Amino acid sequence: MSTQESSVNSQQTSLMLRGAPIPVFGNAASSLRTIQRQPRPLRIAVVGNHLPRQCGIATFTTDLCDAITAEYGAAGLLVAAVNDPQSSYGYPARVRFEITEASISSYRDTAHYLNVANVDLVLLQHEYGIYGGRAGSYILELLKHLTMPVVTTLHTVLRQPDPDQRAVMQQIAALSARLIVMSEYSSRILQEVFGVPAEKIDLIPHGIPDLPFVESAVYKDSLSLTSKAVLLTFGLLSPNKGFESVIRALPSILSRHSNAVYVIAGATHPQVRARDGDRYRDQLQALARELGVEKEVIFHNRFASPQEMAALVGSADIYITPYCHEAQAVSGTLAYALGAGKAIISTPYWHAAELLDEGRGALVPFEDPAAIAATAIELLDSDAKRQSMRERAYQYSRQMIWSRAAQSYMRSFLRARANRLQPLHSKFSVQTVERDAASRLLSV
Repeated sequence: MSTQESSVNSQQTSLMLRGAPIPVFGNAASSLRTIQRQPRPLRIAVVGNHLPRQCGIATFTTDLCDAITAEYGAAGLLVAAVNDPQSSYGYPARVRFEITEASISSYRDTAHYLNVANVDLVLLQHEYGIYGGRAGSYILELLKHLTMPVVTTLHTVLRQPDPDQRAVMQQIAALSARLIVMSEYSSRILQEVFGVPAEKIDLIPHGIPDLPFVESAVYKDSLSLTSKAVLLTFGLLSPNKGFESVIRALPSILSRHSNAVYVIAGATHPQVRARDGDRYRDQLQALARELGVEKEVIFHNRFASPQEMAALVGSADIYITPYCHEAQAVSGTLAYALGAGKAIISTPYWHAAELLDEGRGALVPFEDPAAIAATAIELLDSDAKRQSMRERAYQYSRQMIWSRAAQSYMRSFLRARANRLQPLHSKFSVQTVERDAASRLLSV
C-alpha cells in the first residue's frame, strides 16, 4: 500500500446515514426501535479478512460491507484486510490497506493509517486464528494505537480459553467500546468467563441473504440432481466438521430412500490444505468407497460463488451440519440454510442449539451416524413434517437478513460514539446516551 494513500480526503470517505430507522436487536426475536435522523457523514473502517481470501470471516466481512453499503452508501466505508502468510489477493477498491498477518509492525502501520485517514470508528472482525502472535495477540498492537472508538464482532467466544486466549480477549474487551456477538450463549460466556458487563454487549445475529422460499426442485435440474433426495453440507472442509458421520449414515438412509445423495460442497480450508493437502477429503472419499456409497457422495471441490451457493442450498431437501464439537459460537453456513428455509439436521453445538430451538430444526448427538440416519429418514418419509420445519425456520430467519443486520450494526456504532462523547462519570441510561449521541451527530 503506497504512502500516498495515508492522506485520505474526508469527503471521499464520508458514509451518509440516510433516513432509514436504526434498529435495536432484542434477545431472540427482533424488537425494533427507531430514532429520527438526518444525513450526517460517518467514516467506518473494517479490519478483518475480505474476499477473495477464502475463509468464513472473509465472506462475512464482505457480506456485511455490502449490506452497509446498500443501506447507507459506499463512500465512507473502507477495509484494512489481513493477508495470510505468502499470500496476496486482488481486492476490490474498498480495501485500502493490507495487513501482513505475521508482522507486528504492519499492525502499527495500519493504526497510523486509520488515524490519519480521519476514520470515525473501527469495526474489528475477531477470530483468534486470523491475526499474528500468540492467540492472535498482534491485533492488540493495532487497537491500542487507535484514536477512535472500536466496535468488535466476536466470531469465537471460548468457554474454556487458555491463558493466552483469555488475556487477548480481556484486552480486546477493554479496548472496545462495544462487543457484538451472534448468539445469547456467546453473550453469557462473555459475561461469566471474561467479566464483560452486559450493557457493553450487542446481540446481532449472523446476517443472511434475503432468499425466496421455494421448493428444492426449482434448482435440481441445473445441478443434474433431478429426482434425487438431496442431503447437503457446504463450507470449507476441515477434520472437525464431522462429514464422515453423514457418510456412515448413508447406507441406512439409502435402504429406505434409494434416490438419496449426499452433496459436500466446498474447497478444503486453505490453512488445512497448506498443512495437510486434501488428506481429509481423500479420507472421506475412501470411506464412501468402503461403505459402497461412492456414487451417492458428490463432492463440489471449489469455493462457491454466491450464485452457486444459492443454487446448491436451494437444491437441498435436508441440510446437515454434523460438527464434532460443542464450542462453536457461530456457523454462517447454518444461518444461510435457515434463511433459505431448509429442513435442517445438526449436532447440538452452541449456535445450532439456539437457532434450531422450537422445532426450527432437528438436533442429533455428536458423532452418531445412526441418529442422523433415523432423523433423515423420518423427514424424507414425511413431506408435511419437513415442510412445517422449513416454514418455522424461514419465518424466524426474516429477522436475520443482511439489511436488518446492517441497521443493527449502525445502532451499535451510534452507541460506541455515544460512549466516547459522554464523560466517564455520567449516570445517564443507555437510551439517554444513544439519544444524546444522535443529537450530537446531527448537529455536526
